[in-house]
Amino acid sequence: MSDEVELAVVSMRFDAADPAALLGVLSKYVVLTRMEPGCRNVDLCQSVLSPGRFLVVEKWDSPDHQRAHFDSAVMVEMAQSCTGLLTAAPDIELWDGASAHDLR
Repeated sequence: MSDEVELAVVSMRFDAADPAALLGVLSKYVVLTRMEPGCRNVDLCQSVLSPGRFLVVEKWDSPDHQRAHFDSAVMVEMAQSCTGLLTAAPDIELWDGASAHDLR
């Protein structure tokens, strides 16, 4: 058994034209995503300094799990539900979970 961790992390920042409606869409997305294969955790945060800004942070067992989720019905439904609710396209970033690795 290998000690190597393949952890994949995704952040998605959304700026809302309709914060209440977007909060509903993202809340549903988070609940459904937590049930997806390979999902370790998903958090939804709302900015204190920038009203209407939301951040979703996802942790996946592997890059393959993360990629499969981005093609999933859950992701597609969330993206379609955001139509008309955003001021711009979301800012999506892929991260390496460096703290999950042996950093000796």
